[in-house]
Amino acid sequence: MRASAWRSAIVASAAALVLAACGGGEVPRSDDGGDGVLNLGYVLPETGPLAAFGPAQIESVRLAVEDINDAGGVLTQPIPEVVGADEGGTARSAAQAADRVLSLGVDAVIGASASEASLSVIDSVTGAGVLQCSGSNTASALRDHPDSGLYFRTAPDDTLQAKVLSKLVTEDDNERVGIVARGDDYGTGLLDATSKELKAAGAGVVLGETYEPGTKDFDRLARQLRDADVDAVVLASFDEGAALLRAMIGAGVGPQQVDVYGADGLRRAELASEVSPDDPGVLAGMKGTAPAVADDEYAERLRKFAPDLVDLQYGAQVFDCVTVVALAAQAAQTDDPIVFAAEVGRVTTGGEKCGSFAECKRLLDQGTDIDYDGVSGPLDFVERGEPGKAMYAVYGFDPSGTLRTERTEQASTSN
Repeated sequence: MRASAWRSAIVASAAALVLAACGGGEVPRSDDGGDGVLNLGYVLPETGPLAAFGPAQIESVRLAVEDINDAGGVLTQPIPEVVGADEGGTARSAAQAADRVLSLGVDAVIGASASEASLSVIDSVTGAGVLQCSGSNTASALRDHPDSGLYFRTAPDDTLQAKVLSKLVTEDDNERVGIVARGDDYGTGLLDATSKELKAAGAGVVLGETYEPGTKDFDRLARQLRDADVDAVVLASFDEGAALLRAMIGAGVGPQQVDVYGADGLRRAELASEVSPDDPGVLAGMKGTAPAVADDEYAERLRKFAPDLVDLQYGAQVFDCVTVVALAAQAAQTDDPIVFAAEVGRVTTGGEKCGSFAECKRLLDQGTDIDYDGVSGPLDFVERGEPGKAMYAVYGFDPSGTLRTERTEQASTSN
């Protein structure tokens, strides 16, 4: 059924609020609130704990814009060069980056990458009447955060990842599970969702601990895992996960002694060598889950476009963010984010399926409703502005410590 009123009431009220809040210094717009050119910016990590994921996301923005412009642009105009700023590793640096991008008069901001960073900028971005789309925010805390109908994410909520992660743990017949997570919205959200799924499947969660994101010494946590007599450990970490894994190995609860599982933050090609440069095989057998690249052709295209990339994590989801934003503006026939935000859900569900901006634009030009299935998989946005289903990669480290994708699985809000 066509969601013809999808978020429209929220967006309409947002328009009134933004108009009331804006002074005399806003970017000049036409009578419909747009200036005829879709301007994009990004707030993505070049430094900080997610810096390893930044290059793939930034290059995916650029590749998406190239595809869009090759297909004639949006509203017959090419998207200008995308302006960006470094998200960094703190709420303050993310907020400063967002302010810089907003000052340049963008219609949409791609990012931030970390959920915690988005929580620090969402009010300023959406409060300025600018649309925000993240390809890697997974924290459940963003689900109900007030956003005036202007915040979207192509990365699925961690309640979906928890379904696949817990299935992976229970398939290996583990009964005494320890979960260790960053003490931020990402970590605590994934800890809570995974714990709930594991308990529902009959597994015992004998330890659930969080740590401050800046922690460097994990010996105490490693000893706690050992003393809890776990047969499996689930980790929700970012780059500090390498130090945590070293401490676990030293305490006798590494991948050679118990089953160890990671999530999206640990799906990095360099992880094994970061844990042990001399013996990366110490991670052999470790498994995990992360949002997948559903389109193999896209992964090849991105590597050709940016040959120096090592990790592609979340590149596909960011590509889809840019494409969905452009399709929404094209469908609405305006670059005014207050107006085209209402089209974001409509272009991802209920219409004729299409898999690229060029293909979808042709259908829109013919007056056909579309359902963009992205390079990250089907999106099928639900009313709160996020995918209702998602593809996940089940990854693992082989005896040499090399990261491998073992299979993919789909999860949805309905299962």
